[in-house]
Amino acid sequence: MELHCLWVSVAPPGGAEPMPVLPDGCTDLIWQSGVGAFVAGPDTGPAPSPRPPGAVFVGARFRPGAGGAALGVPLSELLDQRVDAADLPAVPAGRLPGSLAPAEAMRRVAGIASRMVAERPADRLVLEAARLLGRPGAQAELVAAQLGISERQLRRRCQAAAGYGPRTLARVLRFRRFLSRIDAGAAGLPGLASQADLPGLADLAAEAGYADQAHLTRESARLAGLTPAALARSRR
Repeated sequence: MELHCLWVSVAPPGGAEPMPVLPDGCTDLIWQSGVGAFVAGPDTGPAPSPRPPGAVFVGARFRPGAGGAALGVPLSELLDQRVDAADLPAVPAGRLPGSLAPAEAMRRVAGIASRMVAERPADRLVLEAARLLGRPGAQAELVAAQLGISERQLRRRCQAAAGYGPRTLARVLRFRRFLSRIDAGAAGLPGLASQADLPGLADLAAEAGYADQAHLTRESARLAGLTPAALARSRR
């Protein structure tokens, strides 16, 4: 399934400081009330997420490896970008004006995204590569060998379909595994005050596929701009 999920988000009326969007390997088609449609390309670090008070966002998220085909452009061209849907011929942006009611926007986003993946199927090899690279301990060269292609060819196809080369994709998917654990409250992380108070962090790092806790800390700083402890507190 090339579509990962549909989602809705409403900005609080008080204009609270929004959390940045963190890399997850996905690409989103997003409708914003009063604005219209845009596409959020894959990220390599924390991305600002402007959210006017009371704004409603409706999105369709393409799983890692599916966005390039659905959008009809190499995703490497959309890396760390937010692009007006009108600039992407594959998206019928005229059907997603900002004046829509949120329920109608959801219906249209779902229908448009479904047609996009049906009309432009994903590169199945890259989808399988993303699945394999999402496993703890995955290595790009071993995945390429398992798929029966060269590492260079895997890199080229991954960059077109997912935006990243396989090594970067593996890093992002590993970080997403860690985020899923802290979001689930693993080891009591969200309530802890500092890095020193994280007795379960080394275990979580190992479960997610990091060499050790220091490796996780370096990657968290690069991909989220925060230490793991600060990241856990920010996501409470």
